[in-house]
Amino acid sequence: MPVPLPRPPALLKGLVAFVLAAAFAAQAVAALLPHVPLLLAATAVSLATEGALYRWQRGVLSLFAKSHADITVRHVLRDLLLVLALLRLGEQDRETVYAPLVAGLLAFYVLHCAIQAVSVLVRRTRTLPVVTRNIDASVLRLSPAPSVLLRRPGHRLLVFGLPATAGLLASVPGDRPVYAAAGVALSLALALTGLGALLLRLLPGRRPAGEQEVLEWFDGWLAAYRPTVGLYFSGGASSAYQANMWLEPLAKLDGRPVIVLRERFMVQKIAATDIPIVCLPKVSTLMRLEHSTLQVLIHPSNSGKTSQVLRIPTIKHTFVNHGESDKLSSCNPYAKAYDEVWVAGPAARERYALAEVGVEDKDVVETGRPQLDGVRPYAGPPAGAWTTVLYAPTWEGWDGNPGNTSVVEAGENLVRALLADPGVRLLYKPHPLTGSVDPRAGAADLRIRELIRAANRERGEARPPAGADLAARAAELDRLTTSAFRAGADTVERMLVQSAPEPGRAEAVARATAAWEEAYWASLPEGEHQVVTDARPALYSCFNVSDLLISDVSSVISDFLASGKPYAVANTSGLPEDAFRAAFPTVAAATVLTPDAAGVPELLEAVRHPEKDGLAEARAELKLRLLGPAEPSSQERFGEAVRALCAKARDHRARVAERLAAELPGQRTEAAVPAAPR
Repeated sequence: MPVPLPRPPALLKGLVAFVLAAAFAAQAVAALLPHVPLLLAATAVSLATEGALYRWQRGVLSLFAKSHADITVRHVLRDLLLVLALLRLGEQDRETVYAPLVAGLLAFYVLHCAIQAVSVLVRRTRTLPVVTRNIDASVLRLSPAPSVLLRRPGHRLLVFGLPATAGLLASVPGDRPVYAAAGVALSLALALTGLGALLLRLLPGRRPAGEQEVLEWFDGWLAAYRPTVGLYFSGGASSAYQANMWLEPLAKLDGRPVIVLRERFMVQKIAATDIPIVCLPKVSTLMRLEHSTLQVLIHPSNSGKTSQVLRIPTIKHTFVNHGESDKLSSCNPYAKAYDEVWVAGPAARERYALAEVGVEDKDVVETGRPQLDGVRPYAGPPAGAWTTVLYAPTWEGWDGNPGNTSVVEAGENLVRALLADPGVRLLYKPHPLTGSVDPRAGAADLRIRELIRAANRERGEARPPAGADLAARAAELDRLTTSAFRAGADTVERMLVQSAPEPGRAEAVARATAAWEEAYWASLPEGEHQVVTDARPALYSCFNVSDLLISDVSSVISDFLASGKPYAVANTSGLPEDAFRAAFPTVAAATVLTPDAAGVPELLEAVRHPEKDGLAEARAELKLRLLGPAEPSSQERFGEAVRALCAKARDHRARVAERLAAELPGQRTEAAVPAAPR
């Protein structure tokens, strides 16, 4: 996956625009005079600047496009100025010599427009109404995507038009039109070849299946697979983690799970899984689920498109959220739109009752947090020389509440206080959305990272190169969890590559992940502080190696309670500590830290000496209240909730079928939906 290029500063944008404009102006002056050296230099600078734009500063190209000076206009202008210079340099009767060259250039630009038009047609034939992953869709005549060069007009014009421009430029010094003719001929040949390659893809046997054929195939797949429970997700690229945390619990269910997405880009954002994935961008395609065997859809987040799938009456919907906390977002009024709301423990049930957002108590089901079954329990104080502290603040949120995140007001103080203790190893894991709303949070995050880098330099421990064992573990995990796509692969090509997975891959991924995590933590210098921002290691892996968590009021502290280890919460709300604890029940068993981080030394002392920890019993009680009982396990309770809601869906379908049969006596009555599997 290509790394997005950083946005250039305004000054650099202006400088590049000025250089390109000045090159064109110099080329025009040189063509009118005519002045050969200036013409050669200006054209060379113009071409070099174009290349630099497409290689490093693509964002600047939009400035020219908005000014109606896109790549086509610039390329035509560049070539016409060269033709003008040739006409000015030659005799008057030489105009007839260059007339065929002008005609050839015009033909080339006509071909360029034709290629673009055919490219659009090809793209439309490859935009399928259903995008899949982990499903064998080879019957849809899937094929590799056309070359990127044929799909991007700017790149194509630069490459295909370069011979013509170079030929014209070579003809200027000696007034030799043969060079220009050769260059134009080569450009025409390249354009004709590209056009032919695209036209071949429009032949009936070469293009993917049409929309109706794809929809009929999808209906057939639904009938054959007979899904019972699904995960429904819609959102932005940075929100995929909300769905990914439910993949493992979903995969462990007894039924036949499926993942339903709405955005095409999200198909590649979902983490490694063997569960079939279907992306249904259009509402009309989404509604085909009504006539499937799908009984329950699990929703880890709310989005604008959630209301569309809630219209399907044959499916029961449950909201599980992507995490639970005391913040208002954890009891959003939108939750009343679902048939049930599944929460971890009694505290969340009470939270909905107190919030009075329309969620009835009978619709709240306590399932625990099945993701936390892999979090290791407290095993005593730090055994080695280092106390590992995980600082995992949340992001600033949408409402501007200063109590949402500690990064802005307390983050640097907390990190300085932790780094001042020579026995602390700090793991800093900021929320992925930090700085997305409030620039101050993003700036504070960068300063915190620099504090950690400086502390590592002062500690003076040279990091050894990654060992062969870690490299081998990473290679094996990458092989199992990533797909190798050709550069420029589109959704159709990815569907072809990401077909039905090999049997047993999910178990292999779990083993490889555990092996990688063990090798990763073992490979780090013992006292080196870490900034953890990559997908690996995951948050729960950080839980398992930490002795203490410092965070904000968020689902992180609720999840960390599964370990039973000490935790602290930064109070940047402006409330007194008593009011802060009363307002946020998840803080009941925490050490509350003020923005100046004054209590950090005492907190570390209690972690290292459990006899000084007066909150152990409170943590055990709060764990039961937030997450529910340890037995049966969360996964078992989650599975039972799925089975119970599936039964409700089947009962509802049966009642509807009986009512329809009673309302239409004497007529043939077929079930509106397939019989639901049990």
